Amino acid sequence: MQKVKVSGTINAPVEKVWELASNFGELNQIVEGVSDCTIEGNGVGAVRTLTLQDGGKVKEKLESLDKAKRVLKYSILDSPMPIQNYTGTMQVDELEDGRSKFSWSSTFDAADGMEDDMKEALEGLYNLGVKGLQQRFSG
Repeated sequence: MQKVKVSGTINAPVEKVWELASNFGELNQIVEGVSDCTIEGNGVGAVRTLTLQDGGKVKEKLESLDKAKRVLKYSILDSPMPIQNYTGTMQVDELEDGRSKFSWSSTFDAADGMEDDMKEALEGLYNLGVKGLQQRFSG
């Protein structure tokens, strides 16, 4: 099982960051590289389809949403990436001075020989999410 985790400080109150990060149907609003996001259903069990800039599509399912702890968990149902058993987690924690910490992590199995490539690709994606949130709240 492989693990990846990225986090960063966002200059905005935890409630505002959580509101945006927990909106399962709008990942394209914070992650450059995701050109479109459509959603079927509401709440836990909803399925989103992400269209990547290269045209690839990833289908993900919302597994849990803990508003009190500000933790969202999802799984990948279908992806062009050579990974299986993927569980992703987004979490927003309150910092002092009205700032927040956004963390994005996952566990997954990668095809043999692809472990490092998949870790690198997912780290890059998660860093785009951190950067997108930082830019969204920089003004």
